Amino acid sequence: MVLVIKHVVEEGPGLLADFLKTKNCQIQVVELAKGEKLPSQTENLKAVVSLGGPMNVYQEKKYPFLKQEDKLIKKVVENQIPFLGICLGAQLLAKAQKAAVKKGPGKELGWSCVNLTKEGLNDHLFFGLKKELEVFQWHDDTFAIPKGGFLVAEGDFCKNQAFRLGKSAWGLQFHVEATPQMIKAWLGEDLESSNKTKRNEAEKIVAFAYKFSNQLAAQAKKIFTNFYRIILS
Repeated sequence: MVLVIKHVVEEGPGLLADFLKTKNCQIQVVELAKGEKLPSQTENLKAVVSLGGPMNVYQEKKYPFLKQEDKLIKKVVENQIPFLGICLGAQLLAKAQKAAVKKGPGKELGWSCVNLTKEGLNDHLFFGLKKELEVFQWHDDTFAIPKGGFLVAEGDFCKNQAFRLGKSAWGLQFHVEATPQMIKAWLGEDLESSNKTKRNEAEKIVAFAYKFSNQLAAQAKKIFTNFYRIILS
């Protein structure tokens, strides 16, 4: 079973769920914002995916489920169960491994290019991809690379974009799972803003998502295919 952890209703597995369904994978989606509980044991887990969310990793008093997720991630890493953290999920992975998570150089929202490092070009998750990846970003915080981890993708504005820990855990700051429809929904308030500049910028972001949807989906499929192979290995 692949466990998918949602922190807010709006941020679902998107393209990842579509891919896993083609592989007839058993998926369990846990809606933490709805009060659903994480499993206490990991024996039945083939892989874990932790998605994004607007909260900070250290807001455990406001969001008690973060503390429970921290415990689960520690178990998953210890048992070498394949783990993929996206945005907040990546920051939670870093924190669980005692790496710093803090405010980044500024808010990163929209499309940007990240580059695979030398380590990234040889990484199993990014096998078959070009050095430069066009990705969707929406975050304020950034993570340090945990001890024993490797930086596998970096950006110009926010350097640490993806890391690998051991042979089975990855954290991606960017959103590879997001569909154009998801991005449009996330930007709903900006698209209706009375601020023309903000509205125009949101429209450009959404237009890009739809225009290059096929290419972006193909890129995501390669990453998910690689992750699926890691699950099977």
